[in-house]
Amino acid sequence: MSSLHNRHLAVSPDWLALYYRHPLEITHGEGRHVWDADGNRYLDFFGGILTTMTAHALPEVTKAVTEQAERIIHSSTLYLNRPMVELAERVVSLSGIPDARVFFTTSGTEANDTALLLATAYRRSNQILAMRNSYHGRSFSAVSITGNHAWSPTALSPLQTLYVHGGVRGRGPYAHLSDGEFIAACVADLEDLLGHTRDAAALIAEPIQGVGGFTSPPDGLYAAFREVLDRHGILWISDEVQTGWGRTGEHFWGWQAHAENGPPDIVTFAKGIGNGMSIGGVIARAEVMNCLDANSISTFGGSPVTMAAGLANLGYLLEHDLQGNARRVGGLLIERLRAITAGSDRVREVRGRGLMIGIELVKPGTDEADPEAASAVLEAAREGGLLIGKGGGHNTSVLRIAPPLSLSIPEAEEGAVILADALRAAG
Repeated sequence: MSSLHNRHLAVSPDWLALYYRHPLEITHGEGRHVWDADGNRYLDFFGGILTTMTAHALPEVTKAVTEQAERIIHSSTLYLNRPMVELAERVVSLSGIPDARVFFTTSGTEANDTALLLATAYRRSNQILAMRNSYHGRSFSAVSITGNHAWSPTALSPLQTLYVHGGVRGRGPYAHLSDGEFIAACVADLEDLLGHTRDAAALIAEPIQGVGGFTSPPDGLYAAFREVLDRHGILWISDEVQTGWGRTGEHFWGWQAHAENGPPDIVTFAKGIGNGMSIGGVIARAEVMNCLDANSISTFGGSPVTMAAGLANLGYLLEHDLQGNARRVGGLLIERLRAITAGSDRVREVRGRGLMIGIELVKPGTDEADPEAASAVLEAAREGGLLIGKGGGHNTSVLRIAPPLSLSIPEAEEGAVILADALRAAG
C-alpha cells in the first residue's frame, strides 16, 4: 500500500470509493492520455467520470482559465459577471427550451437538487416520479430519488418518490416486448401509477442512465410519457449531466431522442461542460425558473474562472464538431467491441450511443450479473494501459466506456485491443 493511500485512508470516510486494488494517483494528462505518479501512461476511456469532455490539458481551456484568474477569480452572483452571462446566452441558444433561463451551480448533484426545488415549488407538491435504476447525485434530496440501491444510502427524504418502468430496455418485466410494445407497457404503467397517487411535481429521468450502466429506453419513450405528464400538469426534468453536449453523437442533448412532444420543462447539466472545472446548471422555461418567492444566490456557482473555462470548452467542442466525432468514432468503436465480444458467454450485451458505451458482463452460461468479472477486467485493462469505469443496476457488472469526445480512430482501435486482452485475461 502506498504512503499516499495510507494517508488517504486516515483522513477520508470509509465510503469514499477508490478504483483498483492499488489505487492510482493521476499526476497529469494530455489529449486522451494521463500519467500516474510512477510515470505509467494510460489511454483514458473514462475521463474523470465523463467530465474531461474534450481533452486533457486542452490549451484553449487552460489559456482561458489562466487569463481569467489573472484578472479576478471570484465575486459571487451578487455582482454582474460577464463570463457567466456569455455562457448562459450560449447555453440558452443551444437548449431547445423557449424563453429559457439558466442558473449555474458547482455540480450535477446541486443542479438536480435545484431542479427538484423548482419543480416542487412550482407544483406545490413534494411527490417525484423517478426511473428505476437511476442515479441523480449525492445530496440528501438526490439520493432519495435515486433508483439504484448501491448509490442510495438512506430512505429518509423530504420527497415522496415513486418509481416508473422504462429506463432499462434489456431487463425487467417488459424486456421481451418489441420497442413499440415496451413503450406502450411503460406508458400504461405510468397511467396506472398516477391513478393511485396525489398530484406529482415532476418526472426526472436520464435519457441514458449513467451510473446504471449506460442503459436506455427505446427512442420516443419520454415523448410518450410527456403526453401523460402534460395531461396531469407534471413537469419533465431531463438529467443531462452525462448525456449532454453531444456525447451521444446523434444528438446534442439526450432528450432529443424523445423530442416528438417538445423539449423538457427543465434540463440539468454538469460534468463535460467544464472539462474538469466545477460547473453544473439548470435550464428551465422562465415561468418555472422564476417561481421561487424567496431570495437566492450562489456563492461559487457561475464563478468567473469556471465560466471562462466553460466558454472556451464549449467553443472548442462546437468549432471542431466533437458531436460529429463522437458519432463517427463512437460508432466504429461500438461495432469493434461487438465484434470482439461476439460469442463470449461472459458478455450479455454491448450497448450505447456515440462515445457512451457499456459492456454488460454475466456469469458464463447464465443471465446473472458478474461484478467480480467487471472488477477483474477493470484491473486487467489498467495493466494494459487503459482506464475505464464500471456501473450497473442490481450489481456493478457493466464496463463503462466514455472517452473524451476528441478520441481518434487509432486511439479507439488501441483501446479496443486492450479491452479484448483484458476480457481474455479476466477469464
